[in-house]
Amino acid sequence: MIPRYSRPEMAAIWSQETKFRIWFEIEAHALSAMADIGLVPQSAADTVWAKGRDAKFDVERIDAIEREVKHDVIAFLTHLAEIVGPESRFVHQGLTSSDILDTCFNVQLVRAADILLADIDALLAALKRRAFEHKDTVTIGRSHGIHAEPTTFGVKLAYAYAEFARARRRIHDAREEVATAALSGAVGTFANIDPRVEEKVAHALGLRVEPVSTQIIPRDRHAMYFATLGVVASSVERLATEIRHLQRTEVLEAEEYFSPGQKGSSAMPHKRNPVLSENLTGLARLVRGMALPAMENVALWHERDISHSAVERMIGPDATVTLDFALARLTGVIDRLVVYPENMQRNLDLLGGLMHSQRVMLALIDKGSSRENAYALVQRNAMRTWRGEGDFLGFLKADADVRTLMTETELGALFDLGYHTKHVDTIFHRVFGIAAGGA
Repeated sequence: MIPRYSRPEMAAIWSQETKFRIWFEIEAHALSAMADIGLVPQSAADTVWAKGRDAKFDVERIDAIEREVKHDVIAFLTHLAEIVGPESRFVHQGLTSSDILDTCFNVQLVRAADILLADIDALLAALKRRAFEHKDTVTIGRSHGIHAEPTTFGVKLAYAYAEFARARRRIHDAREEVATAALSGAVGTFANIDPRVEEKVAHALGLRVEPVSTQIIPRDRHAMYFATLGVVASSVERLATEIRHLQRTEVLEAEEYFSPGQKGSSAMPHKRNPVLSENLTGLARLVRGMALPAMENVALWHERDISHSAVERMIGPDATVTLDFALARLTGVIDRLVVYPENMQRNLDLLGGLMHSQRVMLALIDKGSSRENAYALVQRNAMRTWRGEGDFLGFLKADADVRTLMTETELGALFDLGYHTKHVDTIFHRVFGIAAGGA
């Protein structure tokens, strides 16, 4: 997590100050729950809340204590005792460190997911606006990087919208997966803590109780969470890669906004590079790379070990902060994307009508030709066009074998862009769930 790729709201979730504040709330809510069921004096809970609610926990002091005791939770509890006084003896009764660490981690992951959901909402809004703007902007579709058949730029963006709508559902599900609390004590048996305390704390924090914990919350939950972030990052990369291809000089159907005063190269003043999309590709690799360690964290020894701890201290902040930044950056790219319909038309015309080859083949089949014969007739004329020898429609009209099946007028009628875009409204209705004419 470095400032260059961090946004303040997400980074704040992972600050030491926020972590210690959540630790305090877990301990204080647990103490209140114990007081409610008569296990500790109510005055103790009241004092802890009164002295700790607005306290500024001294990170440097806690770090200094930890250097001596070699235990982060004990260091925090020692500092809390300095603030609270004698009533602190009731704090953390029957609990173990994992109760605090795991519940806090899940609170942080839930908060991070809420920001990511808002990020995706902003991206979806930008994609929808630009999709309707270019619903009827015809462009060439490509398979294997080669011209295939026409589509529209709006359909390209509708595809991305549908993908990120799925991403939103996945993050919502991942949020639900980790929204659990565990305050079950050593090895998770509740031997020294009443299960009702866990229930009250979970409710206070907006979480569910973990049905069964082994002193720690099961890490398959977290594996699913980080795997989901990796899938969403892959969707970011897919769209960023599309933009990078479309911005190539030989294509130039769309490009990132190039602001006044921006410089593209230290050596070549003419350069306008897709630097944001390239950056998004790199960021996606990082987020995806954090999914595997999360999966490896699932297999811990017996009721607990801490082999997962160092991993989560890094991937928790880094994965969420990086994806948050990437989604916001992608939204900006889409929002300001410069689109060149005239270049799209130029590229449509580049291969002399070859994009209509399938329609010609199907028409020949309808006229009685076998599929094999129709394919061969179309391909031999298409390859001449591919080699730059002339116009596809002209070759077809001059081909005696083709002309025995179709007239010049019938062939000409097959070279109609509208044929390829006639179901765009249907696609938009399926994606956006509204009448295709409105945004």
